[in-house]
Amino acid sequence: MEPQIQADVPVHPADQPLEIELLSRGGALLYVFHGIGVTLGMGILWMLEVVRNSYFRLLDRTNFKARTRPASAFPPGRPRRRPIADAPHS
Repeated sequence: MEPQIQADVPVHPADQPLEIELLSRGGALLYVFHGIGVTLGMGILWMLEVVRNSYFRLLDRTNFKARTRPASAFPPGRPRRRPIADAPHS
């Protein structure tokens, strides 16, 4: 006796036979250009990492200290007085 599959029960994709869809020329070119873009992006990131590493190795060789005082986003002294702008009317 064969078990019957109900229509409302989802079937796992691994249980279905493999269907291969052919790509159009535009779709194939899109995949090629995407791969080239990813490769170039990873190459740029790798080059930036090389520059960063060489910069920090240079700092290590010259024995520079990282910072002598803590950095602050706000400059020392009294903040500038700014005029208060009116809220836009809607």
